[in-house]
Amino acid sequence: MTVESSAARGTRRGGTETGGDAGRTARAAESPKPAKRATAKAPAKTAAKAPAKRTPAKATKAAKTAKTAEQAGPATPAAPAEPQLVQLLTPEGKRVADAEYDPYVADITAEELRGLYRDMVLTRRFDAEATSLQRQGELGLWASLLGQEAAQIGSGRATRGDDWVFPTYREHGVAWCRGVDPVNLLGMFRGVNHGGWDPNSNNFQLYTIVIGSQTLHATGYAMGITKDGADSAVIAYFGDGASSQGDVNEAFTFSAVYNAPVVFFCQNNQWAISEPTEKQTRVPLYQRASGFGFPGVRVDGNDVLACLAVTKAALARARRGEGPTLVEAFTYRMGAHTTSDDPTRYRSDDERESWEARDPIQRLRAHLEAEGHADEAFFAELEEESEALGRRVREAVRAMPDPDPMAMFEHTYADGHALVDEERAEFAAYQASFEDADVTGKAN
Repeated sequence: MTVESSAARGTRRGGTETGGDAGRTARAAESPKPAKRATAKAPAKTAAKAPAKRTPAKATKAAKTAKTAEQAGPATPAAPAEPQLVQLLTPEGKRVADAEYDPYVADITAEELRGLYRDMVLTRRFDAEATSLQRQGELGLWASLLGQEAAQIGSGRATRGDDWVFPTYREHGVAWCRGVDPVNLLGMFRGVNHGGWDPNSNNFQLYTIVIGSQTLHATGYAMGITKDGADSAVIAYFGDGASSQGDVNEAFTFSAVYNAPVVFFCQNNQWAISEPTEKQTRVPLYQRASGFGFPGVRVDGNDVLACLAVTKAALARARRGEGPTLVEAFTYRMGAHTTSDDPTRYRSDDERESWEARDPIQRLRAHLEAEGHADEAFFAELEEESEALGRRVREAVRAMPDPDPMAMFEHTYADGHALVDEERAEFAAYQASFEDADVTGKAN
């Protein structure tokens, strides 16, 4: 069930099938319908026929019809047909064939499939622990990835060590794949640091809170890779809401013009906070790529195997010097946008339940069990490992030392600044006033 990802993909599967709107246009040009030839009598007969007189009743009816059409305004364009997803595992865990993407996962072993399952389970357990810690007041905020594990683990495992990743603030699964300790992700949300890890140690940039800005950073870095002559690639993550940001569209323009080796990975989780996708765009998001001159593809974001294959293909294309690709992972945010959000105010329980039936973890588990790739001992051992991870994260967060309040004034300017120096002195005096009050209180 391979999607015709854009008009740029042209023909495929042996050249027997022409893809997209461009294909339909080409076929129309090659086989135009013959026009009906007018006879010599037809024009004469038409000219001889006098126009019928309009009665007052007919004139009134015509005027009413015209007025109604004018009030209604222009007709709303018909919604495009729902595109197919690239899918290799059905929601029931059944493996389905895809001639285009099967080669990218043809050599995957049972051990690697269990590894993908382990990645998703542990990422979900860490995410649940972080949500609980925020509810207990240990974190200021948390952005859950619940439901998006397959999109992140599949795409994250498709990257090579020398590739670079530019995340938003929700890519906890990708961070896991890049070897970033989950504890390090929580420092910023606890307010004890500005990131928590060295981006150069894992080729994984710090989380980006500004919506969409990381796509420009990724594009610039990818352009630099080209100038260096390296064969590595860059992948930038963002959400469906961010796809409407100016920064993202500028990144599309630059990457296409400069043929940058970058993959734009959009996790369409159906909601930009409380705004549904259908209120953000008239066309499927992946089709936006064709307007900028590069291909786009929509993949089942709850199918870890399909996400792995599609991302591998897009990264391979980038490394070959063929430019950017837009991947739209069609998935769902099962939880709140962040812990400050209440999704029950804008979406129904029925909607969530329909997506729970497509749970990415249960899908892969069903496949592992059906194929005999995992037994109960494996799942039991993984459950113990996930609980151990939760305990480690919980203890580590509570043990994080409070930062020095004066540190906020450091590294603001390279050579110092008079205004910052003044503000530092004022804040130091303010902090000292609390110490003086404590001393006075004890003396009394």
